Amino acid sequence: MQGKLYLCATPIGNLEDITYRVLRTLKEVDLIAAEDTRNSIKLLNHFDIHTPMTSYHEYNKIEKAEVLIRKMQEGMNIALITDAGTPGISDPGEDLVRMCYEAGIEVTSLPGAAACITALTLSGLPTRRFAFEAFLPSDKKERQAVLAELVDETRTIILYEAPHRLLKTLNELLEVLGNRKMTLCRELTKKHETAFASTIEDILKFYETQESKGECVLVIEGKSRAELVKEERAKWEEMAIEEHMDVYLQQGMDKKEAMKAVAKDRGVSKRDIYQALL
Repeated sequence: MQGKLYLCATPIGNLEDITYRVLRTLKEVDLIAAEDTRNSIKLLNHFDIHTPMTSYHEYNKIEKAEVLIRKMQEGMNIALITDAGTPGISDPGEDLVRMCYEAGIEVTSLPGAAACITALTLSGLPTRRFAFEAFLPSDKKERQAVLAELVDETRTIILYEAPHRLLKTLNELLEVLGNRKMTLCRELTKKHETAFASTIEDILKFYETQESKGECVLVIEGKSRAELVKEERAKWEEMAIEEHMDVYLQQGMDKKEAMKAVAKDRGVSKRDIYQALL
């Protein structure tokens, strides 16, 4: 009988946030695959868990996944844990899960802490729709491309950032996105947890004179739909109405349909367009 992969969420700071189910599973499985065994041994020792561990991280994720899959095919049950939070979220666990499905191995996820969700609920910003980007790419071109995609993002945006790169990222966000509402969360669930709800500009000014400590989660206001509509109208208004009409006439619309489309683009009545064309 084949084994199973258990994705076990671990605390992001406060050890009391671990679940009973995760603790039981970590004790019962045959092997624990950990992102950093030196870090995870502290967690296991705290909860008196003596299950054997092996490393599974960004730099061995494909080769080690193949080894772990063979073990599960032979009947081993394996738990995957990350340094903090839920495996597979901004984490090499996603590759192991994909490869397990390809190999026909059963996977289950044991819910628990995730910094992105904790920060979102703490942010005071809209939570119904959000875009999680994790860490921005380190490659300059790729980073610029991702930031450009976020300019017109209407959902709340969630980013991770390390303290030594925070100022650079805040400067880029202000330049590309403009001065939006933002909540900066740091040291989540720990003794010195903070949620700084302000604007990108004000948070940048604060950290220009204050040292940033601890991993940060940036929760940023999305662009409003009203602003998108306003910007789109402004683009059309830069064009003469006759040119605007030609855009639709060249697409095969008749004059009446084109006038209706132009009126909608500009937020005016069809009669206004008719009068302007006289």
